[in-house]
Amino acid sequence: MSRQMISRRNVLVGGAALSGFVAAPAILRAQSAPISVGFVTGQTGPGASIGIPYSRGIAAAMAYLDTIEGHKIRLVQMDDGGDPSASTRNARKLVEEEKVDLLIGTSGLPGSVAMAAVAGEQKVPFVSISPLPPTAGKGDGGFWAISIPQPPPLMVAAVVAQMQKAGIKSLGYIGFSDAWGDLVFNALSKTAAPIGIKILTDERYARPDTTVTAQTLKIMAAQPDAVMTGGSGTPGALPFLALRERGFRGPIYGTHALINPDFIRVGGAAVEGVLAPTGPVIVAEQLPDSNPVKKVGLEFRAAHLKANNVASTDAFSAYSFDGWLVFAAAAKRALASTPPGTPAFRAALRDELYRTKDVVGSHGVYNYTQNDNSGVDERARVIVTLEKGQWKLLG
Repeated sequence: MSRQMISRRNVLVGGAALSGFVAAPAILRAQSAPISVGFVTGQTGPGASIGIPYSRGIAAAMAYLDTIEGHKIRLVQMDDGGDPSASTRNARKLVEEEKVDLLIGTSGLPGSVAMAAVAGEQKVPFVSISPLPPTAGKGDGGFWAISIPQPPPLMVAAVVAQMQKAGIKSLGYIGFSDAWGDLVFNALSKTAAPIGIKILTDERYARPDTTVTAQTLKIMAAQPDAVMTGGSGTPGALPFLALRERGFRGPIYGTHALINPDFIRVGGAAVEGVLAPTGPVIVAEQLPDSNPVKKVGLEFRAAHLKANNVASTDAFSAYSFDGWLVFAAAAKRALASTPPGTPAFRAALRDELYRTKDVVGSHGVYNYTQNDNSGVDERARVIVTLEKGQWKLLG
C-alpha cells in the first residue's frame, strides 16, 4: 500500500471541490463555522467495485444537501484501498489533523470496525456504511457509532423464508474469510437450523482470491439442495462462477452485499436467477406509491445523476446518501445547543444520532438508540431476483 494512495484526499466545501491540503482562503472566509465531515472509502484495491459507488453516493448527498442551518458542510475524502490498517490511519488523520466533527466510512466491514474503534477512542461520532456488529464503536461515555446498512440477521431471515417456501432442506455455505463472512454465516445458522434446514458446509475465501475450486469441490461433494453465499461486490461472483462451471444446478442465494453492477458484469449467466434481499431503493420505481421510501429513493437517483452524470444501479451508493440524511437531521438538532468544530458539538451530534426518529431514507426508515446501532426494520428489505441482468421485485 503506497503512502500516496493512503493519503489521497479531496476536500469539498459546500459542493465545491478543492485540491491539495490547503483549502482556498477566500472560500473558507465566506463560511461561518463549517461542519467538517471525514469520509473514507476504498476507491482502489479489491473492494473498489463497492468503494467507488460509495464515493458517488456521497457526491450525490452533497449535491442534495450541502448546508445545515446556515453552516456549510466541509467534506474531506480519503482512499483506504480496502486495507483496514489504512482505514485506521485515515480516520486518525481526519480527526487529529482535519478536526472533523463526524466520520463516515468505509467499503468493507473490517475497515469499518477499525474506524469505529478510532471513533470510540477519539470521541467522534461515526456513521458506518458497512453493517457493524452491535458492540463496535464503544468508548468513554458509551457508543459512538451507528450503522446504515441492514444488519445481516434481518436480511438473511428473509432469504431463509424464501428457502423454506422452495422446500430447501440442506445448504452449502461459502463466504469471505473475514467478519462479513462470519456475520452472514452466524445469521444463517440462527435462522435455518430452527426450521429444519441443515448447513452442510462452511467454506471460506479471501476477498483478493481468484479461485475457489477447492471450496467448490467440497460443496459439490456434500450434495446440498442449495448454496448460500456470504461475499460482496465483484469477489462475490466467484462462487457462482465456480459452482455453475462444475454443474451445480440448485438455487444459489446471496445477500444485499451483491447488489452491484460489477457483480452482474463479472458473474454473467452464472448469476442469472440469483435471489437476494436488498433495500427498496434498488427497485424504487417498482414500489407502490404508499411505500414511504419510494419518494426518497427516486430523489436519491436524481441527485446521483446530477452529481455523477451516471445513473445509480447499485445499492451501495444509497447507503452513503442515507448516512448523510441521518447525519444532517442529527446535526440540525445539535446545532441548537452548540457550534460545530468543538468537542461539545461532537458529543451533542453523537447524542442526537442516537435520538434519530423516523428519518426516511432511500433504503428504509431509520430509528436509533444506544441499544440499537442498526436503525432499520422490515421496511428496509425487499426480495429481488436477477432477470436478464435487471433486478426484479418479487411480490
